[in-house]
Amino acid sequence: MREPAFEDTEDTRHPPAERAAAARRSTWVSVGVNLGLSSVQVAVGLLARSQGLIADGIHSLSDLVADFIVLLASHHGAKDADADHPYGHQRFETGASLALGVLLLAVGAGMLLAALRKLENPADIARVHVAALWVAAGALLAKELLFRYMLAVAKRVKSSMLVANAWHARSDAASSLVVGVGIVGNLAGWPLLDPIAALIVGAMIGRMGWSFGWDALHDLMDRAVDDEEVQAIRATLLGTPGVLGVHDVRTRKMGDMIVVDAHLEVDAALSVEAGHDIAVAARAQVMQRHRVLDLMTHVDPWRRPDLDHAPR
Repeated sequence: MREPAFEDTEDTRHPPAERAAAARRSTWVSVGVNLGLSSVQVAVGLLARSQGLIADGIHSLSDLVADFIVLLASHHGAKDADADHPYGHQRFETGASLALGVLLLAVGAGMLLAALRKLENPADIARVHVAALWVAAGALLAKELLFRYMLAVAKRVKSSMLVANAWHARSDAASSLVVGVGIVGNLAGWPLLDPIAALIVGAMIGRMGWSFGWDALHDLMDRAVDDEEVQAIRATLLGTPGVLGVHDVRTRKMGDMIVVDAHLEVDAALSVEAGHDIAVAARAQVMQRHRVLDLMTHVDPWRRPDLDHAPR
């Protein structure tokens, strides 16, 4: 499953350049690991006649494409705002998450079809060599370590795109575990378990792709952040001196940042300039404490209830 939303702390904002650098470092590590694994898995899978190991190798190969999508998105997402993109380019990351989801769906569907064809002709399923088991075990360890490293980086810079890529690596670890079980079954005299393992891996990859793609699609449609984060932003606004009430707080995601609209209630007796200064201070507080890219405020007059019907 996907990781829950990042916790809202005093230090939730990371400069785009820092996030892009972290994405590049972790992704190049992933490139090296996946390049080595896919080469070994496919080669040994062909020699050892293990469809499951070949499927796992193709999965690792698909990760290389995913890694380069992440590199491309982190490069463009770190660009400053311009005339055509006044809110910046953060949604390149959301687009990359959507592309990752589509890629995983396509890879999963291909594996499912290949495994089903093999299951239709069980007599053609060969007995695998024990070398396939050792490669599957090594791939499982490498992918689990890669997942833990990438997830730690993603949490540190609070990037949902990197979280998606990290869980992509975890899906690889799970698939290697399934493949290993299938190989053990084949070696024990149940040859059907190898293509069945490939079938399960394909289903796992497809499900992961659907999850990432669906979430990214909703984010591109201006989905709001969760209620907990909205309440935290509301509390910061209410904590600003001069703000007597807050209503109509609306949020929409912009990559891993948030764009916020809010109505602030201030004393009706204040001047326009004083009300403006309070709104500026409230905006600064929110921008400092939360991962908010921009806050648009509307100042509303607030009157004491006992003066609502007083002569004006």
